[in-house]
Amino acid sequence: MNAAATDLAQPITSFVRRSPRMTAAQRRWLDLDGPRYLLGLERSGHAAAIPPQPPLDLRRVFGRGGDLIVEIGCGHGEALAAAAVGHPDVNYIGFEVFEAGLAAAVGALAAVESDNVRLVAGDGVEGLRHLLGPSSCAEIWVFFPDPWPKARHRKRRLVSPAFARLAASRLRVGGRLRLATDWPDYALAMAAVLDADPAYIRRPGGRGERPVTKYEARGLAQGNIVCELVYERLPPAAGPKAAAPANPASPAEPVRAPIPPPSKAAARRSAESIAGLAVSGQLEGRRSPDSSEQRQGEPR
Repeated sequence: MNAAATDLAQPITSFVRRSPRMTAAQRRWLDLDGPRYLLGLERSGHAAAIPPQPPLDLRRVFGRGGDLIVEIGCGHGEALAAAAVGHPDVNYIGFEVFEAGLAAAVGALAAVESDNVRLVAGDGVEGLRHLLGPSSCAEIWVFFPDPWPKARHRKRRLVSPAFARLAASRLRVGGRLRLATDWPDYALAMAAVLDADPAYIRRPGGRGERPVTKYEARGLAQGNIVCELVYERLPPAAGPKAAAPANPASPAEPVRAPIPPPSKAAARRSAESIAGLAVSGQLEGRRSPDSSEQRQGEPR
């Protein structure tokens, strides 16, 4: 097995399953509309595991062809529901490990009567690896992954060189990897990883049509910065990587590999100077809440 294949086989576990109890409404959504949206899969081990199995027959899943967009960690489904209504010709798959979040996503999709979204209860990395074939995705979304801010936990961060290679293998040429985080140090780390990968080039684009979720609005109200990143999948033989265009709203400064974790105030200042990052929110300098406390055990 070559090095690239070995990298794609490495496990990347970036979450802790501490799912809160479901409300009565969430359980009702899951019971009534879960069969319509949730994909049945082969299972083994813990509930979030997706073992090796034949890739999904996407035409059979959706009853048609069309572009596929995948969201890893779809939370309460706000982004998927909005996109499904705005782009009915596109097919979407959302992965979520938290049962309460998955139930809320089912409810959001049912409320807009979407028929072009399917949900998977499980680890999105294993889903990419075992359920989707090479070059099958037009876009992959990673919005507000757990930042794992403590230095000893950073190996658990989702966006790593191994994940970048896996995502590149599932994106078609010209496809987009879209990311968002309100943890500036993680934005720096994401940019460092993806800028170094020859399969991608950074593109401008900002948040696009992504709606502001309740989780994001709460962070913005407390002064958090939201950093958006967009990377395009290059052809395999594209040659040396061209420089990414700078965001006109940000000073043109190269992204450097992250050093030991800076203070939150320093990380905020650094995020404002990243070339190509679209930054939204109020820059009032107020202290951000501890993102690790916000995310662990809480669906977005």
